[in-house]
Amino acid sequence: MMTIETQPFYQVVSKEVEVFETAAGQKLPLLLKGPTGSGKSRFLEYMAFQMKRRLITILCNDETSSVDLVGRYIVKGADTTWIDGPLTIGVKEGAIVYLDEIAEARPDTIVAIHSLTDHRRSLFIERRNEEIKAHPDFLIVASFNPGYQKGFKELKPSTRQRFICMDFLYPEPDVEEKILIGETGIEEKIAQRLVKFANIVRNKPELGLSETVSTRLLVSCAMLVKSGLPIRLSGRSAIILPLTDDPDSVAALQDLFNLYF
Repeated sequence: MMTIETQPFYQVVSKEVEVFETAAGQKLPLLLKGPTGSGKSRFLEYMAFQMKRRLITILCNDETSSVDLVGRYIVKGADTTWIDGPLTIGVKEGAIVYLDEIAEARPDTIVAIHSLTDHRRSLFIERRNEEIKAHPDFLIVASFNPGYQKGFKELKPSTRQRFICMDFLYPEPDVEEKILIGETGIEEKIAQRLVKFANIVRNKPELGLSETVSTRLLVSCAMLVKSGLPIRLSGRSAIILPLTDDPDSVAALQDLFNLYF
């Protein structure tokens, strides 16, 4: 749970700010769709700062239950006390609640938010037999990586259609270069070469990578270079090794990286 106190760097790509502000103004839930490291979380931090709203992030996984979101009773000495979960806190306070990688959550977790994503805008706490109406400023946002574990971790159509969707693809090369420079202060020629390398890899499905080179990995590499680490070692540590453990793929990626540096 946090309040964004300093403006995060974010390079506007298209009309994403207008779509977000319009949906938020209409109190419509939002689903940010896109691959790993494409800027979904950073965009949301940027918007929370712009809107001066508290951001509550919930990292979803297959152990995340509705109890983790809504709250639970705990025993303190001889007393039993109810503790609100992060979703309940956000509903009451009017925060932006961010369900990061919502498809990873258990089905009962997703069902728990249904009444918050339609006209009811309310949260029912079964254990307390209580219904809480959402604060007027409350906004629920979720993220989803459609390509990750395709066929295994999918959102049901009945869930997807509750959200306004925004797609986050990897930026055009000139925009991605600006992101690297803005985030790290790296030299323009290095940013250009990193982006060229990334786009070559992204267009080589024969490499068999489960995930490709994200903008996040490029930023990490640029940060290492800016700190004085040799460029080839930076690329291996920040991009190549995080992508794969397969020796042949590592060698192929390193050879390709060396062509640019």
